[in-house]
Amino acid sequence: MKKILGILPHSIGGRLTISSVFDGFRLNGFEVVIFDELKNDNFNDYINTDYSFIVGYDFSAIKLKYDYLLKIPLIAYFSDDINLKTAGVGYIEYRKFLFEKDNYIFYWDRELAKKEKLIYMPHFVNCEIYKELKPFSCAFYDVSFMGRLDSDLRLRLFLELNKKLKKLKFSWHAIEKHYLDALSRCQNEEEKRILKNTYCGFIDNEKDMASAINNTKIIYNINAQGISSLNYRSFQVMACKRLLISDKRAELDLFDNIIPYYENFDDLVNKIGFYLSDSDEYKKIASKGLEYIKLNHNSKECVKRMLQIIKGLN
Repeated sequence: MKKILGILPHSIGGRLTISSVFDGFRLNGFEVVIFDELKNDNFNDYINTDYSFIVGYDFSAIKLKYDYLLKIPLIAYFSDDINLKTAGVGYIEYRKFLFEKDNYIFYWDRELAKKEKLIYMPHFVNCEIYKELKPFSCAFYDVSFMGRLDSDLRLRLFLELNKKLKKLKFSWHAIEKHYLDALSRCQNEEEKRILKNTYCGFIDNEKDMASAINNTKIIYNINAQGISSLNYRSFQVMACKRLLISDKRAELDLFDNIIPYYENFDDLVNKIGFYLSDSDEYKKIASKGLEYIKLNHNSKECVKRMLQIIKGLN
């Protein structure tokens, strides 16, 4: 059986994103051996010559390949700008290895991929995990945000939505560090109470994330990385047949521009109200989004496409 060495990174978002890549290799008949940077200590225990590829997120696998002088072809999937520290440890010193022979770098943002001359590959998900688990009408929460409220824009938008739409049930998922940080930036007790009442903890695995997405009707999004791209959350939401309301991004054209986007706060408020009140329009968009995910953004087919691209380069 073909085998890859998968590097599960420190980055929490990266762990979820690269898990769908590993799932794609499994669905294409590969055995996947995982080295977990958070849990495993001795990388030497994982080194042998049996691997077809070493596969990782951002710079994680690149760093290990060159630190340990491995002669294994490498696949790296980036959903962070290679020029920013969000791409992980080594984003400066290991950048020089991106174009080395037998290194295949896939980049999630169409405009940045052109600029950096890297292989464009938008996000994809494992549709055997991210799927509709119950009808949207049975979801407990009306509106959710999943991710850091680390900028004033993100924090103020979430708080103001809660104040404006008091009759709706909101939820928010993030690691505790980001919850405490957001709490410290609240301007009064009312805002602190909103965060305490809506915070639902942190999710670090695919099955729990799929369950949380299924438990809400609308997820609104604020993309923080890239120029044109949609983040991983967008694809998770659509795969679960839930309604995504995105900020305006060029790559909404991947879905034939059927996904609603908002221009400003009032526009987002109006769209939330409209789609919660019009179940037929909700179902129409959610069904079309799922159709596109299954057709073009599922793990099995996208990893197969990656392997075909690599074959064509050799």
